[in-house]
Amino acid sequence: MTRAEAKKRLEKLRELVNQYRYNRLVLDKPLVEESVEDSLKKELFDLEQEFPDLVTPDSPSQRVGGQPLKQFKKFTHPERMLSFNDAFDTEDMEDWLDRIARTLNMPVPDGGPARRSFAEQKLGGFYCELKIDGLAIELVYQNGILITGATRGDGVTGEDVTQNLKTIEAIPLNLTMGAFAEFAKVPIVIRGEVFINKKNFARLNQELEKKGEKIYANPRNLAAGSIRQLDPAVTANRRLDSFAYALKTDFGQRTHEEEHGLLKKLGFKTNPHNKFCKNLAEVQKFHDHWEKAREKLDYEIDGIVVQVNDNKMFQKLGVVGKAPRAVVAYKFSPKESTTKVKNIIISIGRTGVLTPIAVLEPVAIGGTTVSRATLHNEDEIKRLDVRVGDTVIVGRAGDVIPDIKQTLKQLRTGGERIFHFPKKCPVCGGPVKREKGEAAYKCTNKNCPAIKREAIYHFVAKSAIDIDGVGPKIIDQLMDAGLIKDAADFYLLKKEDLLNLERFADKSAENAISSIRSRNQAPLNRFIFALGIPHVGSETALDLARKFGSLEKLAAAKADELLTVKDIGGVVARSIYDWFQNSYNQKLLKKFAKVGFRVLRQELAQKSNKLKGLTFVFTGTLENLTREQGEELVRTHGGDTSSSISKETNYLVAGAEPGSKYDRAQKLGVKILSEKDFLKLVK
Repeated sequence: MTRAEAKKRLEKLRELVNQYRYNRLVLDKPLVEESVEDSLKKELFDLEQEFPDLVTPDSPSQRVGGQPLKQFKKFTHPERMLSFNDAFDTEDMEDWLDRIARTLNMPVPDGGPARRSFAEQKLGGFYCELKIDGLAIELVYQNGILITGATRGDGVTGEDVTQNLKTIEAIPLNLTMGAFAEFAKVPIVIRGEVFINKKNFARLNQELEKKGEKIYANPRNLAAGSIRQLDPAVTANRRLDSFAYALKTDFGQRTHEEEHGLLKKLGFKTNPHNKFCKNLAEVQKFHDHWEKAREKLDYEIDGIVVQVNDNKMFQKLGVVGKAPRAVVAYKFSPKESTTKVKNIIISIGRTGVLTPIAVLEPVAIGGTTVSRATLHNEDEIKRLDVRVGDTVIVGRAGDVIPDIKQTLKQLRTGGERIFHFPKKCPVCGGPVKREKGEAAYKCTNKNCPAIKREAIYHFVAKSAIDIDGVGPKIIDQLMDAGLIKDAADFYLLKKEDLLNLERFADKSAENAISSIRSRNQAPLNRFIFALGIPHVGSETALDLARKFGSLEKLAAAKADELLTVKDIGGVVARSIYDWFQNSYNQKLLKKFAKVGFRVLRQELAQKSNKLKGLTFVFTGTLENLTREQGEELVRTHGGDTSSSISKETNYLVAGAEPGSKYDRAQKLGVKILSEKDFLKLVK
């Protein structure tokens, strides 16, 4: 990027970040997830590091927060409240330590890991704290009594919210001076975080919803809104909580860890999960643990704060911009972030549907690197107005599927390209058609190689027949070599067939054949789903299996019989009927029987009725099961599953990163189970 291009990009980034920050901090009306702001600020910071002469005094990187609200008396902080620079991965953390080493002029000839190891020893370790998603506050005590409590504001001037902070039980009104009597006459300055726990967040939003009032988007906004209430009684009703994290008055503390010990002795609530780490490896372990375990906490965290433990060293390192060098906020992978659209390509599905896919500059979201995101169809592309070259906000739909949420048109340069849907299939060259009333374009060539390939991909998937170790790459090899033309051909393969293929040795070929043969039977519902009948998902497949009991009866069913099945309408009934009437499909089913594939009758597939009448929803990442395996366990014990939470839901099984379903379950009073609790139910 040239200097001129960087200047234009920085101007646009600053304008957008300032707009987002103003709405969130000053108006309390956030336009995007905070992680989106973080992503844009990270790009801005990196670009300013590359072009330091382009840094301006009004850059968001040089600011701490928004302007204080006018409803409260202003308070000037005894010492400026700084913000922290962010880190998002191990590379960022290593860069942070490298910058510290350079600042301290640590002479290590070969640099890199050796320099960092040397710096770790010299620094004497790091103190790690959970980064609470709340509101930063400062407390001033005189003669051991709380006289002022204030918000951070712009770091220099905050808002005096003393009466509201006094309603929080975790904040002591009188300090336990005891052995600290000598400091009684000295102003004691404490910094901490105010937050609201998940239970109270759900309760208050439920109350607001009943009143027809606007609900809060997240706990941080609610905590901030509560502290800014003019009536302390309203704040008291919110049942806020607080952790103290810094003692600014000099008590002779040598380390930040020691500081936390003093805070506890003075009567402050401190976070019990904070930990001293001697090096970055231990810091990373602490970070990774809490990224996975954060859902077990009753409050929200969005990362950890890592600080040089030695206070003298902390002071020596000083400040860069408006952030201390000796501390960094190591963020968890965001649920949403920004990136650029490099290209838009077309994928052909098993039913012939053309799906546009955005090829992205890789970005970490929710612990996963995302490089592609579905654009669904032509209408969605037009709705988003997304173009090749655009900067976009990317999230994960249902916390799983990468999805473009918004196009940041403000960052356009004029060089972006509009995408036009192809008139011919990009694989077979066959005609492409969009049926009236439908959103999707379809390839009309039944013999399209892409359609057949996708159908086989679907057959082996975990949610279908689940042939372990046989994925798209192996299928591509088998098809390109002419060894398989359909899914039934798997069961004709021999070990010798695979040995001629790339990357197949004796053992790997044997394992692949063994895996295929171990999946030579399936419950009826799974087999129906694996066939890839248009409009037939796993739930519909289960309903069909329960209705007809056997593949033979289903294949012989008339369209009007299919309409008697739960939730099946005319379009789906016609699709199922047409599929079984198709001569190619009839030959395929006969072929499955000939190669020895056994389709179990539905009553044979079900183990018990212990979950009969109960509906389960799964969310988040489970440790020992896939979501599909969990749903299958429910069905084999007579229960039902659903993809969404409602009043009819009996249980939500929640893994790591559960998302919005968890919040809705809490709101509706649905019982929430851990994976361990669920497995006990189905034993």
